[in-house]
Amino acid sequence: MIIQSVTAYPLSCAVPPQFQVSLGIGRTIKRDTVLVRVADEAGLAGWGEAHAARAPTVIAELINSTLGPLVRGLEVEDSAALWTKVYRAQLASHGTGAAAAIALSGIDLACWDLRGRHAQVPVWRLLGGTARAIPAYAGGISLGYQPLAALVLEALGLVAHGYRALKLRIGQRVVDDLARITAVREAVGLSVELMVDANCAYTVADVRAIMDGLVRQRVAWLEEPFPAHAQRDYLALKDLGGVPIAAGENHYTRFDFERLQDDGVVSIWQPDLSKTGGLSEALHIARLAAQAGIALCPHTSVTGLNIGATLNFLSSIPNAGYFEADCAAFNPLRTELTSPRAELAPDGTFSTPRGAGLGAAVIEALFARFPVIAGAGYLPHSE
Repeated sequence: MIIQSVTAYPLSCAVPPQFQVSLGIGRTIKRDTVLVRVADEAGLAGWGEAHAARAPTVIAELINSTLGPLVRGLEVEDSAALWTKVYRAQLASHGTGAAAAIALSGIDLACWDLRGRHAQVPVWRLLGGTARAIPAYAGGISLGYQPLAALVLEALGLVAHGYRALKLRIGQRVVDDLARITAVREAVGLSVELMVDANCAYTVADVRAIMDGLVRQRVAWLEEPFPAHAQRDYLALKDLGGVPIAAGENHYTRFDFERLQDDGVVSIWQPDLSKTGGLSEALHIARLAAQAGIALCPHTSVTGLNIGATLNFLSSIPNAGYFEADCAAFNPLRTELTSPRAELAPDGTFSTPRGAGLGAAVIEALFARFPVIAGAGYLPHSE
């Protein structure tokens, strides 16, 4: 199979005020994604998802005008050649850096989807994986900054739905964050695992101030206290102890994860298959993590394509950890654009996809309902 065409579609939906969630990066007012179609010379197509990177038209333009023409004519099955060509032209020197890794992710996922559809098998079978029940935690744009009573009610609803693990948003004042964690822990009890995500809003002093409280409340991990490039801040935590540090959704390619391995601070890795270079690059990262005895708990993005890719990935690696379920109360890009939808089982797990390719068929007829929306996806909390 030869790559004949590559087309990216930037899509958006506004989030109504009653469904907007506040977290460390601001208050969400819209959701964006970039869906990528790769077709071969016979007209068979596969679909992937590139993260919107808060600039969906930019990522789509990069794919349509630069990366698409660059990879046209390559074999769909040759992920190494795809990576090498994009790396040399965009990542190695004078390129668009993280944007190129994100754009490549969508193309790579579409190629894997196409390979599976051509063989009429799920991607995990191509990778020698096994069907399994994958433990999930309630994440995505949910469990944010809100009055304690409302937060507890949301948490209890997710537990009643079947989740055995929840991720809370922190990153305000340490005293407020501890009050939030304590209220949820008291409500759900010790049988539910709690994680916390600061969305890069903490200082080293904040982490030192909150760590004992996280230990007391039996928090499973502290996610992204700092931006990914703040290496010295992460290194300042090396001898702190306490709960494990998680990160990776804003780390791009195996090279960023090699640095995490060398630093020895982040012990839970969270690559996003729509950001880090696609499934092909995530497999390299998984092997690197396995060598270090590290579990992978991938960050998930917006639509069923990323969800399907992540579940196929977790079904194919020996060091699979949690699947992050997007529990946003409003996200039609997740609930309407692809079919079938992945659903939580009563025991708090998701199943390995059964459909061909990534296991999620794209409903192109609905694209017109989600025209791309210009502007920021998050607003400062004061606005």
